[in-house]
Amino acid sequence: MNTPHEAQPALDFGARDIGVVVVTHASASTIEACLEALLAARHVVRLLVVDNASPDDTAERVERMVRRDPRLGLVRNLENRGFAAACNQGATAIAQPWIAFVNPDAFVARDTLSRLVEHAIARPGAGLLGVEQRDEQGLPDPASRRADPSLREQLFTLGRRENLFLGRDPAQDVQAVDAVSGALMLLPAVLFARLDGFDEGYRLHAEDLDLCRRVREAGYEVVVANDLAVTHLRGVSSRRRPAWVEFQKHRGLWRYFRKFEAAHVPAWQRPLVFVALWLHFPLALLTQAWQRRRQAGKS
Repeated sequence: MNTPHEAQPALDFGARDIGVVVVTHASASTIEACLEALLAARHVVRLLVVDNASPDDTAERVERMVRRDPRLGLVRNLENRGFAAACNQGATAIAQPWIAFVNPDAFVARDTLSRLVEHAIARPGAGLLGVEQRDEQGLPDPASRRADPSLREQLFTLGRRENLFLGRDPAQDVQAVDAVSGALMLLPAVLFARLDGFDEGYRLHAEDLDLCRRVREAGYEVVVANDLAVTHLRGVSSRRRPAWVEFQKHRGLWRYFRKFEAAHVPAWQRPLVFVALWLHFPLALLTQAWQRRRQAGKS
């Protein structure tokens, strides 16, 4: 019999169990492959899809999969509530100690999420974790490791973003950064609840930057696992309404600026930042149109 002073083995009552939230909108081309990969992933015991009023058959495809696996659930919103609100909505159905948010155009390997949990357990103070994002050709996305953005600097340097992207440190399996890409984020469910989840004032874009910043302000690290990667196709749901998506991106950047940067910017400069931001909006649309035409000409 063990004495009271003898060390007892740790009991693991699902301490590594993961609940996953996937928010969809017009994601029919990728959702089945995304969910199949997640259902095959280790330690994923709950998977909830929140569909934001998809105009295609995304929800119907998910419904067929729900019938085959009791771990999978579906919530169908009658209107597009935005990414942040839908993530929070899905999180209310997650009872697991770890919660992951995965985009419907991201495809995880079997051990990616479970190894991410192991990294979190092994690194005290790690609050939010991401992985390297790669495109279909295997090229890394520089947005996997980001610095906090400064809207003022971005606008006054004509939108150059190179300084936002932090390089990969080959000496570190787990690297501290300011922010990771929202295409795959994992954090303890208790921390997500403590932070009141995503800020629902964002409709699309910048909500991941906001959450990462609040995690760090709460005293935790944001880290990227350099030894893990996910294939992310980027923007599958956004291709139908590029102007609306670009509007929401600009709107999100302004909200982020007001929350985190405006207090450190001289009062006379703030209206200039606002004007410069919305002058940039039509320029961004023209750039996108030119890029689409150029790509169409190559095909």
